Amino acid sequence: MIGVDVGGTKVAAGMVNDRGEMAEHLRVPMNPRGTADEGFAAVTSALDELLRMHLVGKEAELLMGICAPGPLDPRTGVVLNPPNVPCWRNFRLADEILARYGVKPRVDNDANAAALAETLWGAGKGYGNVFYSCIGTGIGTGIIVDGKIFHGRTGSAAEGGHVSIDWRGPRCNCGKRGCIEALASGTAIARRAREAVAGDAKRGAGLLAMAGGDVAAIRSEMIGAAAIAGDLLAQEILAETMEFVAVWLGNIVDLLEPEVMILGGGVAEMFRPHFGEIQARMKNWCVNAQYAEIPLVPALYGENAGIAGGAALCCG
Repeated sequence: MIGVDVGGTKVAAGMVNDRGEMAEHLRVPMNPRGTADEGFAAVTSALDELLRMHLVGKEAELLMGICAPGPLDPRTGVVLNPPNVPCWRNFRLADEILARYGVKPRVDNDANAAALAETLWGAGKGYGNVFYSCIGTGIGTGIIVDGKIFHGRTGSAAEGGHVSIDWRGPRCNCGKRGCIEALASGTAIARRAREAVAGDAKRGAGLLAMAGGDVAAIRSEMIGAAAIAGDLLAQEILAETMEFVAVWLGNIVDLLEPEVMILGGGVAEMFRPHFGEIQARMKNWCVNAQYAEIPLVPALYGENAGIAGGAALCCG
């Protein structure tokens, strides 16, 4: 199976077997602000090189899944109006792939596909009802019900990153206030840290030192390291962010009661030593008394989750 991951800066593609194991894979740059054809050329460049590397001829029977930027229609494979790839507006991605390669690909957003990959082959294997989230620059989520992606009525369900936990909170890029993405994503954590250090450089001295003395250079990945090193401000920001996540996951449990919750992405990796603490904090934010029986686990797939997810779409 071929898995393809289309993002705002790159297209990644790789071969994946039916056990979720990845062979060679590659990345090529993506131009999201050119023409639709230029954006599609990045996809075909990656696919042509992957097929050449694996000596796959046109006569081969291929299965292909593509993680594409949303919003999109997973039934038709049409990319509707993605903010991260503005060159594709009502772009018929599945039809274009079919015309060029003779393969009708499955198309879905990256979090949905990664959730399916984790369910089939990763941290959610053996569970039928799974909640997955990638917490990185933004926050994406996928919901698996009875082993299938839950799309909702039109394919736009599972936008868990835009569940608001504070109607008076900071405005999210989606336009709403207090979305978990606006509070606990890598972008949000870095913003809060920069604002706090600018207000009190003494309390954030360790964090500022890691950034070379430049407040603007503070990044979210520095928070965990600075907290371990004893930086009080970093510890405070980390604790506050874990509380945000606990509130959010408490809502998820009360709404969905999944069998397992999987967290992936760079920020989730920073939280990994604190998963137990996050789950303990959920006690104050859950009606469901059995919340602690739901495992909170790290994702198996890292930076190649999109490739694995694309391949998983061929099995779903």
